[in-house]
Amino acid sequence: MNTQAIKELLYKMADDLLIIGHRNSEWTGLGPILEEDISFSSMAQDKIGQSQAIFQLLNDLGEQEPDTVAFMRGAAQFHNARFLELPNGEYDFSLVRHFLFDHADQLRFEALANSSYEPLAKVAKKVKGELKYHVFHANTWLVKLGQANENSHNRMQAALNQAWNYALGMFEESAHEDALITEGIFEGELALRDKWLATITPIILKAGLQIPASNEWQPIYGGRICQHTEHLSPLVEEMSEVFRYDPTAEW
Repeated sequence: MNTQAIKELLYKMADDLLIIGHRNSEWTGLGPILEEDISFSSMAQDKIGQSQAIFQLLNDLGEQEPDTVAFMRGAAQFHNARFLELPNGEYDFSLVRHFLFDHADQLRFEALANSSYEPLAKVAKKVKGELKYHVFHANTWLVKLGQANENSHNRMQAALNQAWNYALGMFEESAHEDALITEGIFEGELALRDKWLATITPIILKAGLQIPASNEWQPIYGGRICQHTEHLSPLVEEMSEVFRYDPTAEW
């Protein structure tokens, strides 16, 4: 089995979860209502825990300990999609990002539950169940706010327009894509993107929103090859501050 292909897949998954987990955690104490404050905090904790499970798989393949890999790399060594490192902005943008990412993530883990790489399949079977609540939460609020008053609708549509090309960047293909597919490790980013579009489109329409016209689609790639926005470096520095100060600290 192609170990390098597996490692690259695991790194981008773990980094996605770690970065969006920390972004979501920034809503703690700032949510628009108490229920949302608690929800985003809970989902953030889930994602960071899921990232730890993936980092452990990397450790089993010879990479460093999960805490070291998570907190001792610089921003230029991260493989997360650029979409996830963007600042939270207002709640409308964070909610749209939550909706777009969590649907992609759930579909990814559902596919990986059948991976030929058994350690990953085992983790995926557990994680995909945890993501059901995340997706339910995202769907509920997207539809509720999309169908609310004119101001709410317009803000949600503007956030979707802003997020769309970044979201397409989540499906940036790996240099090892063919190996992942032929060895049955993962179905591939393009297949995942197609499933994602088929899944989210009816929900977006139910919310009264519109997906940007396909002639405007310009995926923002780069994150998978460690090319990031100016927003990632300060985030990495902040989230790794405690560990760098005291490497004995636990997650």
